[in-house]
Order: sequence, then structure tokens, then C-alpha cells
Amino acid sequence: MKITAVETVRLEEFPNLCFVRVHTDAGLVGLGETFFGASAVAAWVHESAAPVLLGHDPLAIERHWQSLVGFVGSRSTGVENRGRSAVDVALWDLLGQVTGQPIYQLLGGAVRERVPVYNTCAGYRYTRKRPKHAHLPVDNWGEGNLEGPYEDLDGFLYHADVLAQSLVDEGYMGMKIWPFDPYAEASGGHYLSTRDLKKALNPFEKIRNAVGDQIEIMVEMHSQWDIRVAKQIAQALEPFHPFWYEDPVRMDNLDVLREFAQSTRVPTAASETLGTRWAFREILERQAAGVLILDPTWTGGISEAKRIASMAEAYEVPVATHDCVGPVSLAVDVHLSVHFPNTLVQEVVRAFYSSWYGELVTQLPRVEQGYVYPLTGPGLGTQLRPEVLVRADVLRQTTTLGDL
Repeated sequence: MKITAVETVRLEEFPNLCFVRVHTDAGLVGLGETFFGASAVAAWVHESAAPVLLGHDPLAIERHWQSLVGFVGSRSTGVENRGRSAVDVALWDLLGQVTGQPIYQLLGGAVRERVPVYNTCAGYRYTRKRPKHAHLPVDNWGEGNLEGPYEDLDGFLYHADVLAQSLVDEGYMGMKIWPFDPYAEASGGHYLSTRDLKKALNPFEKIRNAVGDQIEIMVEMHSQWDIRVAKQIAQALEPFHPFWYEDPVRMDNLDVLREFAQSTRVPTAASETLGTRWAFREILERQAAGVLILDPTWTGGISEAKRIASMAEAYEVPVATHDCVGPVSLAVDVHLSVHFPNTLVQEVVRAFYSSWYGELVTQLPRVEQGYVYPLTGPGLGTQLRPEVLVRADVLRQTTTLGDL
């Protein structure tokens, strides 16, 4: 079997998403995905990845992974590594189709049949039609312009008590919120007044008053703060017993991250912004985080995610895969989460899951009573819906051997 074409699929409605399809002479097509900088990723796939892949065996996954390590971008979550991640996922999908096995089985089987889930409290339009970083405010904050029952970003800002009860009722073990971000944007992350700190604590007070300790609270800090203010926030939050502080400072200086982690009793979680095992190795060696959060479609694909999780296991550190991107990524996450021995929890975004995720792919992992279950079909167990490929806003590009 040989690779005959490499295709990218983008949609104007979802400008952050880039799907990669690897075609073979056996008629099988592998599907991958990555997020952010979609047009730049697509350009890299056609200019750099296609010449390496075309005409070769798609099942030589490790060889291709090594061949796609470029002169630049080899240990980041930049364009090169996100493109390589999407290609790697597509090749694993092809391996599953050839063998008739789901990806988690190819990795060595499931350690557990299901994984507990927490909800990242985004709304339906969060990251949609927005090429900028996801933490920025969205247009309908506080305006009551709701698209459905899961406008959870609006919910945690203004009705955190009602939101928390809703999540408890649906069985979620935790909820991730980020009420500090507007103040970081206003000050560049260098100042948080006592008055604004009290405002940002209000959702936490509402959650604990409404549901007590029936739900965990993950605090997303989006790497927006300097070390001084990050410590200020952490100290103020400790009475609410957060589950973790995620990305409290930028990942540029892991000694500072370690300083933060040692300043609080609450675990520090980091970071989907890091690419490849080499970056995560430094976190583990410095004891700079109590939980590793990784995005398989950013950090190097399924191949590299497996290596990162195994390395973390040797340090007795749990891992959690990152959602809040796209539907293929969620399918990948769950295959990995049921396989990794040191999986802690799985992120989902119920607003995405219940709406546009299902518009783009044929199958989604089942989420039920606070748990997610992996897809059991060959490979990923899901495909792009046929109608996606003929949408009016679709941008498709294909490279074949004849184009080289």
C-alpha cells in the first residue's frame, strides 16, 4: 500500500481547524486534525509533508514521524509540529483501518473502559470564527444572546451557581473556568487590584455555596500572569479548594513555573502549549507541575503523546489530554485516555460536543453520566461527514506525486 495523495480540508466557518486526509492506492483514507493557524498548517502539509509521504508506505508511522522533524519547529507547538501531529493521527487511523482495530487497541489495549470527564465552560461560539487565542472575550458575554442550554462561558461569569448544579446533575466531576482573564488583558498580566480580585472570586463563591464539594473546580489561567500576580491569585483561591491551577505563567521559563508550583498546595497543571517529549521532560525533571496536560494534535500526534505519557508515568505524574479544539481531536484523546495507565481525567466541552462537533464528523465518543467511552470502530472510528467536503465554504487542497 502506498500514499497517493495528501489533502487538507478547511472551512471558513471554523477558521482554526485544519483536517488532513492521507489517501492510499488501496482506497483507504486516514483522517487527522489540528487547530490554530489552519492556513499556515495547510501550507506546511503541502510544501513539506507531502514530498516526504507520497509514494511511501503509510504504515511506516515512526519512520515518517522522524522524517517530518524539520530544521525548525521541532520541539514546539508551532505550525510544523501541529502539521506533523495531524499527519501522524491520519497514519494511525489508516493503520487501524488496515488491521480492523481501534487505535486504543493498537496501542496495547484499554486500561479502563471509560474515563471521568470535566467540562470546560465555553459557549457555542467560543473559538468559532475566531482565529485569535481562545481566552479572549466573545461577543455575547452578558447579553443574554444564548444559542442553547450550554452557553457555559456566559454561565460561569454570571450564573455560576446554576451552571454548577447543571453539571452536577449531568454527572461531570469537574468544571474549568477562567474569570481572571479580562483583568490580565487590561493590565498585561502585571496587576490585579483587590477590587477586581474579589469580582473574579465571585463565581467560586457561587459554586461552593450552590453545590459544596460535589464538583471540582479547575482554574484556567491561560499563561496570562507574571509570577507575582499568579501567586496572589493562587493564595486567594485556596479556600475554595481548586482541583488544579492550569498554566499560571508562560511556559517560557520553567524555573518560574516550578517556583509557582512550590508556592501552593494546589497542583499545577501544564501545558498543552508545549510540544514533544523534550519540553515535557524538562517540566518533569524540575518538578514544575503535578499534572501534565497535553494535546496530541499539537505536541506530535499519537506517537509522541504515547511517549510523553509513558515518561510521565515514570515520574508518578498523571496526564490529561486537551480538548476545546475539534471533534477529531476529542476522538484521539479518548483513545489515548483509556489506554494510558496514568490518565487522570478527560476534558470535554459540552457546548461543542452537543452542537458543531456532530456537524463535522460521523461519530463522537459517547459521553454519559460523567464518563466518556472510546469509539470502537477501526482506527479513529469516525470520519468527516460527506457533506463537509461539498460545503459552500470548504477549502480543499490536494497534492499528488504528479504535483511534485
